[in-house]
Parts: sequence; structure tokens; C-alpha cells
Amino acid sequence: MVNDALLESTIMHLVRPEDLQHHGTLFAGQMAKWLVEAGFIAASRLCGKPEDVVCVQLYQMTFEQPVNNGDIIEIKSRIAHVGSASITIYSQVFRGLDAVPLVSNMATFVTVDKGNKPYNHGLKLSEEYIAKNRDIYMKALKIREPNNRTT
Repeated sequence: MVNDALLESTIMHLVRPEDLQHHGTLFAGQMAKWLVEAGFIAASRLCGKPEDVVCVQLYQMTFEQPVNNGDIIEIKSRIAHVGSASITIYSQVFRGLDAVPLVSNMATFVTVDKGNKPYNHGLKLSEEYIAKNRDIYMKALKIREPNNRTT
């Protein structure tokens, strides 16, 4: 079983003018970059080998509200599912003290060896953690179904 302290992580970003697109709000590509970074940090903390972690897929990044210049955003990431070589991360983006997320998504990472071949990382979530996070666990299972994959 994994240490519960490693199952959640948070990073923050200040939205700056160089992060904006032509409408003056956050460029979606920048948000995708930050979500991959947040997921990578969460997956790397869990497996303990950042050099072995690669992102293989992002799922459903939808902006519920625009993100503006000067906003301080917080990306909260939790482990959603652990496969034999994969780690799926659920992330939510918040502005300031807002309780409603601006963006939420999932990303899947895989542990690979020096030859870029996936390997079994040996990690397992506790039944208690799965029960406590059943909503994101079930979402992760659904996106893992072959007919729901986009690649």
C-alpha cells in the first residue's frame, strides 16, 4: 500500500500576460501544460522515480469560467487509479478561495524503463482510499475502457 500523504498534491501559478491568448484570457495550451505538470508531480511523488514517469494521455479539459491575467490559481491533484504500470491523476483548478473548480481533468502517466518500455511499479491503493474517492476512481475506470479511449 502507498503512503496516504503521497496521494494528494497542490501547486499554484500566477497567471501572467505571457500566459494569455488573443482574447485576453488564459491560453488553453498553457493550462494543459500546467495540468500535465501537476499530474506529473503527483505521479512522481507516488512512485518515487520522476525519471521513470511519462504522460500518455490527457482527458477532458473543460473551462467552466475564464482565467484572467493576475489570477492566482491552485491545481489540486489526487490519485484516481493505479494500474500495473499506470497512474491516473484527477486534477481540479481553483481561483483564490473559490469553492467551484474552473477546470478539472484527468491525466494518465506510465512508468517506463531506460528503454521507454512500461514496467510494473508495484503500487496499490488501499480499499479505504478507493472508497473515500469512489467518484474519481469510477471516472478513471470509465475512461480506461477501450471504447472510451481516444488513442
